Amino acid sequence: MTDRSVSNFRPGDPSWTRRGFLRSAAALAAVPVLVAADPAVAAEQLPDFPAGVALSRTAYRNWDGEITVTGLWACAPAGPEQVADVVNWAWRHGWTVRARGSSHGWSPLTVPADTPADARILLVDTGPHLTGLSLDSASAVRVGTGVTLETLLTFLEGHGLGVTASPAPGDLTLGGALAIDAHGTAVAARDEERPPGQTYGSLSNRVLELTAVVWDAGAGAYALRTFHRDEADCAALLTHLGRSLVTEVVLRVGANADLRCVSRTDIPAKELFAAPGAARGRTLASFLEAEGRVEAIWFAFTEFPWFKVWSVEPTKPLTSRRVTSPYPYPFSDNVPTVVADLAGRMVSDAAWYLAPVLGNAQLDAASLGLVATLSADVWGPSKNTLLYIRPTTLRVHANGYAVLTGRDQVQRVVAEFTAFYRERLAAYAALGRFPVNGSVEIRVTGLDDPAEAGLAGARAPSLSALRPDPGHPEWDTAVWLDVLTLPGTPYADAFFRELERFLLSAYDGTDALTRVEWSKGWGYTDEAAWSDEEVLGTVVPESFGTAAWGEAAATLERLDPHRVFRAPLHERLFP
Repeated sequence: MTDRSVSNFRPGDPSWTRRGFLRSAAALAAVPVLVAADPAVAAEQLPDFPAGVALSRTAYRNWDGEITVTGLWACAPAGPEQVADVVNWAWRHGWTVRARGSSHGWSPLTVPADTPADARILLVDTGPHLTGLSLDSASAVRVGTGVTLETLLTFLEGHGLGVTASPAPGDLTLGGALAIDAHGTAVAARDEERPPGQTYGSLSNRVLELTAVVWDAGAGAYALRTFHRDEADCAALLTHLGRSLVTEVVLRVGANADLRCVSRTDIPAKELFAAPGAARGRTLASFLEAEGRVEAIWFAFTEFPWFKVWSVEPTKPLTSRRVTSPYPYPFSDNVPTVVADLAGRMVSDAAWYLAPVLGNAQLDAASLGLVATLSADVWGPSKNTLLYIRPTTLRVHANGYAVLTGRDQVQRVVAEFTAFYRERLAAYAALGRFPVNGSVEIRVTGLDDPAEAGLAGARAPSLSALRPDPGHPEWDTAVWLDVLTLPGTPYADAFFRELERFLLSAYDGTDALTRVEWSKGWGYTDEAAWSDEEVLGTVVPESFGTAAWGEAAATLERLDPHRVFRAPLHERLFP
């Protein structure tokens, strides 16, 4: 993006009245309106387009609305064969193709914000028809990439199956989640044995085979091809960053588990995030050791994080409330009026100094909401506590990084990062600058150990942030660090650049390693994300190993030599 403002966020616009803030946020969540294509216009602008494939004009809008492009062409192939037909049409006519799921992302891996409406880009909507779902075996499921995570987890639950961890939004399509190594939060608790079929890494580490549209040199055209996890080429496709188009996958799954999730807001940040040895008992690492599944949401300018701890509990604890459906936190899904009013005022009146008030209002909403909705202690099938974000939640910009480290170093990483964040936030505030009005979110996962796929010869996902570093087998854990703020917040990019530079310097591969979270903000200059050429061209490739990065890039190029799937960001990452 070229600046921090978008057409959706205009001071003085009637939609940005304080009470209109939620309506505007909800509009960002809406599925883009599809306008059926006029046959005459389609024939003129898309000559010889495959017959029988539904065409429409549409808008592309990402999660926070910072990327909004109207007037693009979109299609909804009825099945994988039609996807291949569409890709071949695009190649022959000089168009590019982008798969579109729920558009729940931040980075411009699909289209950049400055994309003109007449760009020769064709969106391929996966949700309408690429939705096959069936058991492939007792421990594997075959899934179309347009299936949402909520639909997938509901299907698995009905067969006594589940996953260890999942991203919190249920509306993500599986294809989009796999493209950017989506993850949840989980490592093995003390004395916990990994259940058969489960992994503590990303969803990409579950793939046993996948079918993608790739170049077939013998046929002189793009065609569907199935790749198995033990094939070298498959490694680059497991987390392909939108540089390919996958239509179907087979995932390894395991027995479902009942999870208890206890939320608390009584542990101060200085204790939860204390330096190793500075506090005993209620540190993040102590909960991680005991239960293995934790998440901290620390609202800006507050002292008490909303801290969640999941535990495997086959029997409902006496004090827990049974949950029979996902999204157990309605106060989070439907933004409280006071929070909406404050956020709306900050945007419409440029009252960014209200960030501390907004942070405390969000903490109050969480603390009171947990009590009012009996949600502080919930229990049920894994899906019902793992999924907790709806599209109606507050839309914010998010940066994201994974720090690979040893399990015994998690508290050190968390303590160092939060101390730096706290110091810089206070320094900015002293100058009357308030770059963060959302929260810091901290999660911890295992890495993408290919052995956990349960398939001999399985390859690690080449471009997953969780790919193990062969030179550091002691790094078995990733600390995920995200900072959230309202789009358009002044000084946010400069602040995020400082955080990024700290992480890249402190965890430079010597005793820990920083990698970017593909779907979120990274590569900051003082003015914009995804703009620091050193990060894009040098730091990111080196974080994966220059040789390994080059091998993955060469594979993706060979499978798409005509660059049908390339977006501008790919051009900068893979020159």
